[in-house]
Amino acid sequence: MSQQKHYPHHIDLQPVLHAAGTVRLPGSKSISNRTLLLAALCEGSTRIVDLLASDDTLVMLGALRSLGIKWEEVDERTHLVHGGGGALPVHEADLFMGNAGTAIRPLTAALAVIGGDYTLHGVSRMHERPIGDLVDALNAIGAQIEYTGVQGFPPLRIRRGHIHADRLSVRGNVSSQFLTAVLMAAPLMAKTHPVTIEVVGELISKPYIEITLNLMRRFGVQVEQDGWASFTVQPGQKYTSPGTIHVEGDASSASYFLAAGAISGGPVRVEGVGRDSIQGDVRFAEALELMGATITRGDNWIEASADGVLKAIDADFNHIPDAAMTIAVAALYADGTSTLRNIASWRVKETDRLAAMATELRKLGATVEEGPDYISVTPPAQIAAATIDTYDDHRMAMCFALATLDGKARRGNAMRINDPKCVAKTFPDFFEAFAGIAHKELF
Repeated sequence: MSQQKHYPHHIDLQPVLHAAGTVRLPGSKSISNRTLLLAALCEGSTRIVDLLASDDTLVMLGALRSLGIKWEEVDERTHLVHGGGGALPVHEADLFMGNAGTAIRPLTAALAVIGGDYTLHGVSRMHERPIGDLVDALNAIGAQIEYTGVQGFPPLRIRRGHIHADRLSVRGNVSSQFLTAVLMAAPLMAKTHPVTIEVVGELISKPYIEITLNLMRRFGVQVEQDGWASFTVQPGQKYTSPGTIHVEGDASSASYFLAAGAISGGPVRVEGVGRDSIQGDVRFAEALELMGATITRGDNWIEASADGVLKAIDADFNHIPDAAMTIAVAALYADGTSTLRNIASWRVKETDRLAAMATELRKLGATVEEGPDYISVTPPAQIAAATIDTYDDHRMAMCFALATLDGKARRGNAMRINDPKCVAKTFPDFFEAFAGIAHKELF
């Protein structure tokens, strides 16, 4: 499952006259890492089909192995994970978490509840990504988590605490992963009494919580909801293996190809997600429809095309912050100024995506207004050729490949993408897939 690509320090992408074709999506990162942890915590063995092969899942698989959870790669499509039944064989471990938020945050909660002596650390950017709201919520109910660096950020030291929870509170306005983490750990706390999790403030990225709840149900645990204000897990529930679970294609990764179809006319079809997807990012297609694209949906596919100039939009993207980055680049091809609102969470992702996106869009000639939680993009008369810095952020690299496309309103241009290997975080074969719909050689 190694994801090392022998990319050069940069890739030069030439202008693309027309994009069309079909792309088979890699597995969803959000589903993959949640599924791995639930499989590790459950009773029985779980066969996981189409697990994402990427840096972030390798981090989770490595951490589980260090914790004594046995798994094997049955074939290139299938992993078999042998659950620990709510316990972990190894009680002392040093865990490297890379820059995988979907790994470190749920693991922090699970390890704090199960107990042991663990250290969790990652790359330098991980040590700049906040985790204080999660740590505060867990320490308030008896966990013993310490910061070994800057307060509020990894690295962390987790020792055995004395969990005494029937009610806990977690802030919801920085990252939905904090709520996901305590939700997934809640059945481990609810041995003899119900556990209620109250959300403090606005809950962002609600579709990602829906993924968490859906997967918990698949592993045998029901969560009672009071809207988005609180969640209760009744006692006596245990994670049990569903036997076999299939990982959907990554809906966030679908956004680049659907946008390519909308910009250049298409049609471009993605396979692996469809009308019944459990991922909120499939709603990205609705944003393209607002911009004038034609979207068709099947059980396991979505297709985008367009026959006119894209329309500028002003919309709230709190529900799909990752996929919304793609709209910021698609806005280069719109008929006016587009504004993406309620995206403050961009600030605490793999990089400060608001600042990074504004900087790189300006290189292309766009007029950009960057606010604390919004970005406005006015397209240039002509997209300029540019060298794009990616900030070790996979989505920056993938988004700006779209600026090579010719649209109805203006022509794309050559782009040099620095550090292209960063796409290994979620989509190691992205540039090959993009070359496929562009009908061009990669290099």
